[in-house]
Amino acid sequence: MRDKVNRPEKSFAFLKAGTALAVAAALVCGPLAANPALAFELFGMKFFEKEKDTAEVIDPVDYSLTLDPGTEDGDLTKAVENAAYLKQDEGTPVSGDLGLVIKARDDRDRILAALYENGRYGGVVNVTVNGQDLDSLPPNPEFNHRGAIPVTISVEPGPVFTFGEVAFSGDAEGRNPADYGLVPGARADSTIILKAGEKVVVDLKAEGRPLAKLTERNATADHKTQTVDVVIAAEGGPVAPVGAVGVNGTKTVDPGFVQRYSRINAGQPYSPEALTKASERLRALGVFSSVTIREASKLAPDGSLPMTIEVSEGKHRYFGVGAQYSNTDGIGLQGYWGHRNLFGQAESLRIEGSVNRIGESDIGDLDYSTAILFSKPGAFGPASTFNASLKASIVDPDAYKAFTTTAAAGVSVELSDKDTVSAGAELSWADVEDAFGKNKYLTASIPIEYVRDTRDDKLNPTEGYRFLINAKPSYETQRGTFFSSFEGAITGYKALGAEDRFVLAGKLAGGTIIGGDQLSDIPATRRFYLGGGGTVRGYGYQEISPRNGANQLLGGRSYMAASAEVRIGITETIGLVPFIDAGTVSIDEIPDFKDIRAGAGLGLRYATPFGPLRLDVAVPLKKYPGGTSFGVYAGIGQSF
Repeated sequence: MRDKVNRPEKSFAFLKAGTALAVAAALVCGPLAANPALAFELFGMKFFEKEKDTAEVIDPVDYSLTLDPGTEDGDLTKAVENAAYLKQDEGTPVSGDLGLVIKARDDRDRILAALYENGRYGGVVNVTVNGQDLDSLPPNPEFNHRGAIPVTISVEPGPVFTFGEVAFSGDAEGRNPADYGLVPGARADSTIILKAGEKVVVDLKAEGRPLAKLTERNATADHKTQTVDVVIAAEGGPVAPVGAVGVNGTKTVDPGFVQRYSRINAGQPYSPEALTKASERLRALGVFSSVTIREASKLAPDGSLPMTIEVSEGKHRYFGVGAQYSNTDGIGLQGYWGHRNLFGQAESLRIEGSVNRIGESDIGDLDYSTAILFSKPGAFGPASTFNASLKASIVDPDAYKAFTTTAAAGVSVELSDKDTVSAGAELSWADVEDAFGKNKYLTASIPIEYVRDTRDDKLNPTEGYRFLINAKPSYETQRGTFFSSFEGAITGYKALGAEDRFVLAGKLAGGTIIGGDQLSDIPATRRFYLGGGGTVRGYGYQEISPRNGANQLLGGRSYMAASAEVRIGITETIGLVPFIDAGTVSIDEIPDFKDIRAGAGLGLRYATPFGPLRLDVAVPLKKYPGGTSFGVYAGIGQSF
């Protein structure tokens, strides 16, 4: 809407039901100018590299821009500048004289949309190109190219409009405007009106009305009172259950399995939330590159709504490598190969191996591990997964040297979207040399675990928490010893400030081992230790432990550990993380807190699609005599 001189006291603005509001939010927000940074390449992926525009500009025309946002409001100025592509692309020529005019005309529309988004419905945007008003230019303008073509954009934002009368009609009648952000007297941003209409339809569908649609969404700006009156109407349609569910696009995956695992069944109440979760559940299998659940446009004769699950299968075989580093533990390398659809129902087989402590030990003293992992989703119903594994390792940390082999099998069951319980059986053989000498252990265990996870993002959470508690009753056959370990941990996250640039993260964990007359009756691999990148940074791996008179690490029966971080987003991709960790390990079944060790430091994060790259540097606040002086840890993902 462009209204320079004669503004009507009331004007019909926008927001017709079923339209995209071309002059509002959909056209705003051009690309942000990127600051130059040093580029580097890692595993074929380039970071900190500014994208290069490889398209050749035909008939290039240079321009100089003068942009007056007409306000001292920093947020509004930023919105105007972000809306102007001529501003974002300064220094880059456009294609031809007409191309310059078209870009200027589009910028005028985008800036008006930005003003609407900030409640400014009386704004005026004046644009001149080469000294001529934009609307007075001929259809095919020709400019003097002796220098850059001057372009001037002058903005008069106008007053802030507020919401006036708000009315809901049709099946939306009776709803509370405040529930949709339409509060009389509040700033009347166009985006709020758009979202209100969308939310009405979402709410109607959540009531089991799959054919709900918006029939009217009107906004009338009154320039005299500087208010915006809003009318929103919707048609709910009938309440309908889910009808027949079909599956399209499968090649090697069993379509019947896809339908069962989605948990969308004919006859169940229609729920958009259930459909969203079904899509997420199928994507999490890893066998599909895309998942779309399409609803029929009309009801079946029996009053139900047919649906089709459309999938596209991805590559089932995969392999990869990984690495991590710390100055105390050296370099670790991992490699793996896997198959995501072994027998046609998303069964997963993964073979992996790793070598650790490279650079810190001789070849004969390195840590080696290998494993075969098998998983069958939907094994005993769509909410269950059967897991089995065979693992072997040779490890030589400071506390002990051990060769172990472990066979395990179990089932995990999703109690809800947030709650999972698992149980199984495990048999482990360990040949250990530690402070108690050389001992062999054959231990049978029954691991049981409950997890509740409300995090908004598993790779980089900003809200929610994750709580787990587990028990592992065990019987060591060589000595006839019964013992049980119990552990619990909770991590929590809280975002602060605009755009979640500050995130407070905390972790509290503890464990105890009950049973066994002597500490040596419990395999060293089952005792508790702290220290390293995953627990108390600044200390070496397993450095925090009870010790004997010869300063040999014994491991403990109990521990407590806590961590706190402030994750600060400096840019969209770079973050700083000051942190502090603390922990204690005791010989007794209950921590005695006689020796609490803490480490503090600073971390650097770089965001990538597969999780943040992490670099942490920490120092121990209470160093062991002759122990680690500092720790440097690098890897992928947040520390917790």
